[in-house]
Amino acid sequence: MDRSPIPHEMQRMMLSKITCQRIDQEVAKYPAEQKQSAVIAALSIVQQEQGWVSPEAEKAVADYLGMPPIAVHEVVTFYNMFNTRPVGRFKLNVCTNLPCALSGGNTAAQYLSDKLGVAPGETTADGVFTLQESECLGACGDAPALLVNDRRLCSFMRPERLDVLVEELRAEAARQTSDGESK
Repeated sequence: MDRSPIPHEMQRMMLSKITCQRIDQEVAKYPAEQKQSAVIAALSIVQQEQGWVSPEAEKAVADYLGMPPIAVHEVVTFYNMFNTRPVGRFKLNVCTNLPCALSGGNTAAQYLSDKLGVAPGETTADGVFTLQESECLGACGDAPALLVNDRRLCSFMRPERLDVLVEELRAEAARQTSDGESK
């Protein structure tokens, strides 16, 4: 994958004015010579705007923060909170680490896979759900645990609770579609 710096004008296309302003607010929290410390915040902002972090966006962030592109790529691929490809409106991360697996995490992942008709790592045809297995969510006592869009932790996710969650999220997606909202 080509990781050479991108032209400044393309960087501006990748990072909107509002995105740059938001990144600047994060950069301001660090000493001037350590602006690369804002890389996670900058990538989060890009993902909020674009839905995922493309290789071009990685390059744009690297250029904006004065970092080697490979350093940004390493951050993106280390943390599972960053989407390296487009995902559905709702990303469902099911913990399948040992404590959750022993308490039904694998069963919950399989149940969702069957219910949604997708394998882990896939997105439903309607673009509403992406199912992923994840590492520990830090909620071992609440297993099986699931994280919605890297923000909402759901505990004790047995089939009945998974059914309620899926229907709730489908209704929210339908509402947003009818209101003209996007991801």
